[in-house]
Amino acid sequence: MSLIVDIKKKLKDFSLEIFVKTDGEYLGVLGASGSGKSMTLKCIAGVETPDEGVIVLNGKVLFDSKKKINLKPQDRNIGYLFQNYALFPHMTVEENMGLALTKKEKEQKVSKMIEAFHLKGLENKYPNQISGGQQQRAALARCIIYKPEILMLDEPFSALDSHLKDQLQDGVLELLKLYDGEVMMVSHCMNEVYRFCKKLAIIDKGKSVLLGDTKEVFNQPKLHAAAQLIGCKNISRCEILTSNTVYAIDWGIILETERIITKNTKYIGIHTHDFKAIDVDKAESEKNVMKCRIDKIVEDVFEYNIFLQNKESSKENSNADILFKINKEEWKDRKDKENVYLKVPEEAILLLE
Repeated sequence: MSLIVDIKKKLKDFSLEIFVKTDGEYLGVLGASGSGKSMTLKCIAGVETPDEGVIVLNGKVLFDSKKKINLKPQDRNIGYLFQNYALFPHMTVEENMGLALTKKEKEQKVSKMIEAFHLKGLENKYPNQISGGQQQRAALARCIIYKPEILMLDEPFSALDSHLKDQLQDGVLELLKLYDGEVMMVSHCMNEVYRFCKKLAIIDKGKSVLLGDTKEVFNQPKLHAAAQLIGCKNISRCEILTSNTVYAIDWGIILETERIITKNTKYIGIHTHDFKAIDVDKAESEKNVMKCRIDKIVEDVFEYNIFLQNKESSKENSNADILFKINKEEWKDRKDKENVYLKVPEEAILLLE
């Protein structure tokens, strides 16, 4: 199974230039709101038409601008789960599922899907009479019942509150085991794509800028835009000094790196949990240590967000805040809360273009 998308489309605010390729593994598409994620799905589904390029699903050409091929949406065999689920409000759950099935198919398939998707007792309910999670399951079942070659999920959890979202993610993962085909999920939430997808494409301002293994991208995002999308809160401009040392301009510190620094490196990044707070007596003997002053502290449920600045920075422009997250108990046990010595582990430094 495979999907190849190589398309361009001129939009009002930007030009869509997308290249993604799958090989049967779940593909996540991560990007900020308005970056072109949903438009990409619409082009694949045939709801929108690219200006140029090709779309091929399992060897079948869905779109080819040069050969003037552009299959109708109903001929593409694609399951498309919209953000708002798009259930027909005047139809019951059962009617929504069996909309395009013959009477015989309905008898065979709908009851099985009702059972598999835990919708027993809701067959005759209308969408406005069931919960958001039940609507999602009904919409997902409606997509899968026709055995599409690819299932596309457009921000599948965006309409749900955080408590319900956590509950349903595990449920959807389990339900997707009932489907044997390509899965493509777009989201602006890094946790969703990390949990669901083995492959990841990053879209930034209409362009696919990175494609790779999800865990590898999160471990080393390579690009400034990609680092932001996977949740890296600490990013500084940098000057390369040697193959393993770099000056972080916005933090005013020279850092040693484990990775070899390439000439294209323009930024470095550090995840908030990768810093280590060390005692003052260890600061002299450790590498990559900043003596910081606290700018502000923001309390979360289980941890503190400590906003810091390098106290020993000698340059005026080296005063950007550094965000460090620390467990409440660990912070409570610290003796010195006025000065924080932060160690930057060499292996934790992200090198970004």
